[in-house]
Amino acid sequence: MTDEMTSESIVTVEGGEMSREEQGGYVRHVEAQYPNRKLKYLHIKLDGDYADLSYEFEDVPFERIRRITGYLVGTMDRWNNAKRAEERDRVKHGVSSC
Repeated sequence: MTDEMTSESIVTVEGGEMSREEQGGYVRHVEAQYPNRKLKYLHIKLDGDYADLSYEFEDVPFERIRRITGYLVGTMDRWNNAKRAEERDRVKHGVSSC
C-alpha cells in the first residue's frame, strides 16, 4: 500500500466489519497482482467466509505513437520544418461507418 494512500480512503466494506489491518492486506494483495497500476478504490463485499473484491485503477496516460516516413514518433515538437511540411501534406484517411 502506498504511503499517501490509507486503506480507509480507498476501501469500502459491505456486509460486515473488517479491521484496517485486514483491509490493508486486501489492498496489498490487489497491488501485488498489478504492480504497475495505481489503485483508485477497493470495495469488499463480505458474504459469510467469502470476500468479493471489486476494484478500479487510476487511468493510465496514453501517448499516441504514429509511423511517419518509417519512424515511430510520439509528438512532432522536435521535427524540423521539412518533416512538418511532409506531415501536413499527407493525405488523411477517415474511418467511415457502414
